Amino acid sequence: MKTLIIVTHPNLETSVINKRWVEELQKYPDQYYIHNLHGTYPDGKIDVQREQALIEQYEKIVFQFPFYWFSCPGLLKTWFDDILTHGWAYGSQSGYKMGGKIITLAITAGVDEEEYTVDGRYRYTVNELIRPFKLSFEYIKADYRPFFAYYGLDYKIAKDGVEESVQPYLDFLRAL
Repeated sequence: MKTLIIVTHPNLETSVINKRWVEELQKYPDQYYIHNLHGTYPDGKIDVQREQALIEQYEKIVFQFPFYWFSCPGLLKTWFDDILTHGWAYGSQSGYKMGGKIITLAITAGVDEEEYTVDGRYRYTVNELIRPFKLSFEYIKADYRPFFAYYGLDYKIAKDGVEESVQPYLDFLRAL
């Protein structure tokens, strides 16, 4: 069964890593369905029923986004707020439509991983910073899997880090 990749990048056309990942995933249409939130909803108005119907079609869901301001882009937060509704995602006999689905995050970060340590610049690990995602996925009874992160983009872009990021991401997705 295909994996749904929900890509949320405010400007995917000028992105480096996220754009490259999408280009690579498009080579495997039998394995991945790419859903570009900003491309689908440039006005930010999300079609809740459409999104819920899309989610119901997949057993594996990956949220791919750049990590900035220590979280996700605003449209993805809006997506969570709008889509994960009472009676559909949780809270009733007919809820928990995402229950049991394999869900994970694929994050791109500009700085090196060492910056996200107790002794690093930001004093917290990415694992600590994404706790709200993990708690939300647990709350809706999804099968949350450890995230994938590609760090150091600010430094690696000039050193072919873009291509170096592709195979580890594909390996991660195939192992889900």
